[in-house]
Amino acid sequence: MLPVARAVVDVLSGRTGGSAALATVIGRSGSAPQVVGARLLLREDGVQVGTVGGGAIEEQVLDACRACLRDGSPRVVKAHLVRDLGMCCGGAMEVFVEYLAPEARLVLVGAGHVAQAVAPVAAGVGFRVVVVDDREDLLEHPAFAGAERHARDVDELDLAVPDLGERDYVVILTRDHARDERALAHLVRRPHRYLGMIGSVRKVHAIVARVLRREQELGRSAPDLSRVRAPVGIALGGRTPAEIAISIVAELLADRHGGSGAAMNVVPQAIARLGGPASTVASDREGDARDDR
Repeated sequence: MLPVARAVVDVLSGRTGGSAALATVIGRSGSAPQVVGARLLLREDGVQVGTVGGGAIEEQVLDACRACLRDGSPRVVKAHLVRDLGMCCGGAMEVFVEYLAPEARLVLVGAGHVAQAVAPVAAGVGFRVVVVDDREDLLEHPAFAGAERHARDVDELDLAVPDLGERDYVVILTRDHARDERALAHLVRRPHRYLGMIGSVRKVHAIVARVLRREQELGRSAPDLSRVRAPVGIALGGRTPAEIAISIVAELLADRHGGSGAAMNVVPQAIARLGGPASTVASDREGDARDDR
């Protein structure tokens, strides 16, 4: 069990760089080849750790693991080892297969006040935080205690995060517009899932225009900006670093889970279903409250 447990930790921490399917024996009867709780992990790169018994049942479970890796959906494999699979073992097995994905990685380019507010909030909702800033004193801030830290400037992002990939989230929060612009110009050409930049609407217009003009002058095609979010965050109206951090992390979560970021309020629909105006429903509630007293 220990090798499988270690492999699970490696996947969830992102050390293997990909997802995996974990199969667990949840039921058995007769002379099945493995006990309840036995596990097998199949990584995205094809590496297998552990076993659920070998033979035809393991092949069927591995097929389920491959399907799980393709669609991300859990499934249950049930088989009678003799009747269904022609194995000489008697009995039956039931195996649960689930999808494991590494923690989403969030790279903060900049370690100032907003980054210090973002880091603990992002970590609290499951992001693996990386902070890049050339100011080593800021990297020692307690907010980054659990983060991976790199003392590099924006021109050294390739050295700080050489393995940036399609699953990664990046937010640019440097101390000046010039650094923000250099970081954005570089990162739009790097793999990423989400790329955000802090700033005013006026600043974003100016920086995007300069980045696109420079690419054109260099004779290169326009970079893909479809996953760039600037100004970063959801419009919550806050202005303090803590409020901005909540706005940013809210947008990260909406992207990660496919949410819209809209309010979930359904009170107007509930009132409409009752067939009466809001004032009538409110009046009824007040009457109920008086009755309760």
